[in-house]
Amino acid sequence: GRATRLEVTTQMPEAVRELLIQALELAPADLYEVDGPLGVGDFLTLTRAPLPDLKDPPFVPGLPPILRYEDDIFAVIREQDVLLHHPFESFEPVVDFIWQAAEDPHVLAIKQTLYRTSGDSPFIAALSEAAERGKQVAVLVELKARFDEENNILWAKKLEHVGVHVCYGLVGLKTHCKVALVVRRELEGIRRYVHLATGNYNPATAKVYTDIGLFTCNPDFGADASDLFNYLTGFSQQKEFRQMKVAPVDLREATIGLIRREAEKGPAGRLILKANALTDVEVIRELYAASQRWVEIDLIIRGMCCLRPGVPGLSESIRVTSVVGKFLEHSRIIIAGRGDDAHVWLGSADPMARNLDKRVEVVFPVVDSTLRARIREEILDAYLADNEKARILGPDGTWLRRVPLEGEAAFDSQAALVERARAHLLHVPPAETPALSTVVTRQARAKKKKSKRSAP
Repeated sequence: GRATRLEVTTQMPEAVRELLIQALELAPADLYEVDGPLGVGDFLTLTRAPLPDLKDPPFVPGLPPILRYEDDIFAVIREQDVLLHHPFESFEPVVDFIWQAAEDPHVLAIKQTLYRTSGDSPFIAALSEAAERGKQVAVLVELKARFDEENNILWAKKLEHVGVHVCYGLVGLKTHCKVALVVRRELEGIRRYVHLATGNYNPATAKVYTDIGLFTCNPDFGADASDLFNYLTGFSQQKEFRQMKVAPVDLREATIGLIRREAEKGPAGRLILKANALTDVEVIRELYAASQRWVEIDLIIRGMCCLRPGVPGLSESIRVTSVVGKFLEHSRIIIAGRGDDAHVWLGSADPMARNLDKRVEVVFPVVDSTLRARIREEILDAYLADNEKARILGPDGTWLRRVPLEGEAAFDSQAALVERARAHLLHVPPAETPALSTVVTRQARAKKKKSKRSAP
């Protein structure tokens, strides 16, 4: 394609600049001076240098025990909801979910949203396979996903070519939610299986972004997912959902309601919010109001935060932490309340005006008490205890690195989660250890299946 931008160093002679502008057929306004190194992305090639002592120990995420020795993912989901924390747990079950649905003769329909996906996406291949097998396949492709516009257009055309019903969302709204629905005929009748997530259906970014996904066949979630896809394809004007909170329908109202619920409790209230950014004016005002009633509030915000914590009379009970480590923090989590009564929500939306008002987003509750406890104790408590990769936001808007106090051990939350995952993979309880033949057989089937999926 044609050049659209030329970056040069401040030391480049004028004659060379003019020569490049003419050769590339650019206007003078397309030239940008950079006071620093050019092509910073090229530094990534340094990671291929054979210097293992300078690199992190290799980490290959594995499967949770419930999925480790069971081929039929639908059977697992029928038994219980399954939570996956990426990249500490493998993204492969999400790929298997769609592939198994594509190959299962009992599956009637597959519906999925695609915002960003990888260059050789296994989801595109699986959805195409499903359509070619005569299943009803519908995909919502967001063409305005920043930096992925061209890729998404190509995928959309490819899917349409094999008979997939491709739609592009609602006029004026960007579709950012992460939802997959599988409709399956079983002995008991029609059952709907749902995958909901905080991150994209992208195996590449799933290796470096922290995200959470949930598998469930809860009837309310299945009905909500069906209603959501009808809403996205223009078949309904949905105004209310059973479990999901959907922007721009009712997510803003639900978020404000959750904060006010805790504010009414005063000092007994508790709020923990993890997001990429916090910029929405109304949400910030409600958090200030809750703080003035002495609700204990922790905000884990990786990027922009327009709230000022620790301001006397305004936000004294609010703490803001940012964790920037090896993996990009991307999961969105809200916890409102304490103990078993706490509400735990996961979703695709940040508390920003664009997410709450101008995008289709989905936030959903975690109804399983064991999974709620895991999110609080294993995930959020780790981030709040981080004193290695965390920064603390001050009342004046400056970020200060958090360091271990005297006598306090250093703690890196992401490193701790990696080590926890490693230990969990290495130390499988004897009751969960199958016969070697079972493991070998499953690995052989997986290898054969992978070979088939990668074939042109």
